[in-house]
Amino acid sequence: MTKADLIIKAVTARAVQVPMPRPMATASGVIPSAPLLLINMETEQGVTGRSYVFGYTPVTLRPMMALVPSLAELLVGKSVAPVERAAEFEAKFRLLGRQGLLGMVLSGIDMALWDALGRMHDVSIARLLGGQDRPIPAYDSYGIIDPARDAGDLENSLKQGFRAIKIKVGGSDLDADRAAVKAVRDIIGSEVALMIDYNQSLTVPEAVRRINNLAEFDLTWAEEPVPAEDLTGHAEVRRSCTVPIQTGENWWFPANAARAIQSGASDLAMLDIMKIGGVTGWMQAAGQAEGASLPVSSHAFVEASAQVLAVTPTCHFLEFLDKAKAILQEPAIVEDGMVRPRGSGLGMEWDAAAVEKYSV
Repeated sequence: MTKADLIIKAVTARAVQVPMPRPMATASGVIPSAPLLLINMETEQGVTGRSYVFGYTPVTLRPMMALVPSLAELLVGKSVAPVERAAEFEAKFRLLGRQGLLGMVLSGIDMALWDALGRMHDVSIARLLGGQDRPIPAYDSYGIIDPARDAGDLENSLKQGFRAIKIKVGGSDLDADRAAVKAVRDIIGSEVALMIDYNQSLTVPEAVRRINNLAEFDLTWAEEPVPAEDLTGHAEVRRSCTVPIQTGENWWFPANAARAIQSGASDLAMLDIMKIGGVTGWMQAAGQAEGASLPVSSHAFVEASAQVLAVTPTCHFLEFLDKAKAILQEPAIVEDGMVRPRGSGLGMEWDAAAVEKYSV
């Protein structure tokens, strides 16, 4: 170690249940609020790294919280060196594997480590990685919509400068999908990109039938039409449809991304920084995507995703799905339909009063 090393003093976490600006209706049910685990990486030098992970359901918060003290024992006294720590975790959990809740918490720890490094050097993660704080094109992300109820929100998205909109479909039959897609296309016009997300709800034959039927609406992509782990099924849908197929938010760590890319499962790649291995895993997977000429978009995690997309060679879109807005002192800002990396590290400061209010 050198005198310049940050040394890990403690790793703590807090669970919160955060209201979402728009409850997210999916083919699998409604997500009314965001169960988040807030991670604090304290160092002996007084620098604290921060990150959060999204539990999908409140059921996950307690077991994720329980993992943190045990993982902290493997970190305390070591340097804030994210790549080294990631390699140690990979070796430690090789027999178990790093998917699931363990993988989510490990990714959160990686992000907190990078955040601490950025704060020490007083630069954003984008700049720490050799890039610039450049604006990233974003799309506004909706759940299953009610065209009459949500028309005003869609129009407001356009006023904010969004040049791309995504909606979820698959909650009912093809007629319902067509009605929703047509209504949105009528509202946003022909110049705004439109994406759809089936959230893994279809069989391969049904996915091919529905996506081809919706192709006339000029879709930028159809996302996760079949179960995420069915790489063969995704490849078959891709071969059978003219609409580009998007998947990747459920790729676990770079090795899983490599298998998915090799299988030809997708025309595009959507990385989830919480599942791909934090900043460290993202950079490795982004390199794989570049080698395969796959445009890379993000899944959720607006603040961290803006940082890593800024240094992603095939950067495509940032998903604007702002789960942490209510607990941040300065939430992410959309400027002319774009989001720019900002601040030191990941650029997040907890709003202490809000964290206390929404703690569970």
